Formats: sequence, structure tokens, C-alpha cells
Amino acid sequence: MSQPRPSAPHADDARPVLIYDGHCRFCIQQASRLERWVNGAVRMRSFRDAGVIERYPGLTLAQCDQALQLVEPSGRIHSGAAAIATAFRLRPMLAPVGWLYCLPGIRQIADWGYRLVARNRFRLPGDVCTDDACRQHRP
Repeated sequence: MSQPRPSAPHADDARPVLIYDGHCRFCIQQASRLERWVNGAVRMRSFRDAGVIERYPGLTLAQCDQALQLVEPSGRIHSGAAAIATAFRLRPMLAPVGWLYCLPGIRQIADWGYRLVARNRFRLPGDVCTDDACRQHRP
């Protein structure tokens, strides 16, 4: 399983940045999948890499440890299921799925499901686990 391709930071790169947990095998797999689905519309960064959190004002380690984060060029931050929905809206073919998140009831269900998966992400199977992080996070 290959990790998401971290693109080199460029001041002129106006794409949103999707920040994921690079020590979580499930997170790496899903971030790679989302990167493919949005076809390069976002830059991928692991918050575990040095300097990533500090680069984005308003972003904290606690936020990143709890959920995927999407940072827009304006600095606006979307978290968890909202980050995924926002990323979907960047690709015309997936935009309708992203807009479904805004419907009454759908947001609550998506957020609940995201939190459930996020709490258990180190128990989920996957091909990649770096620095023995998965074993360290299991109860």
C-alpha cells in the first residue's frame, strides 16, 4: 500500500490541504483513496510530519488526532465528515455527494459515523502501520 503523495509545498499552490494521520494504517489507506477520487484537487499532508501543524494557524494537534482536516487556501478549516464532503465538492462528478452532507439529518448521521470510525481507527485492518503506532493506540 503506497502512502499519499505529499506534494512539495509551493506558495503558488492554491489547492486545499487535506491533513491526515500518517501513523494510522486505515487513515493512510483512506487518505490515498480520497486523493484518487478528487483527482489531485487537494494536497495531502500527514500531521505527524514535522512542521505541518505549525504551518496552518488555528490547527491543533488535538484536532488532527481526532479527525481528518481540510484547510482551504483562505485558512478556513473543515474537520471530519465535513472535510470529506468539502473535498468531494471540489470535483464536479462528486460534488452532489458532497452537497448531500448539507441536508438535514445527513450531517448528523455522517458526523456520528465519522466519530465512530475515528475512535476505532487503530483497530481497523490495513497494510501500513508506521513507527508501531497501531499497537500503541490499541486498548
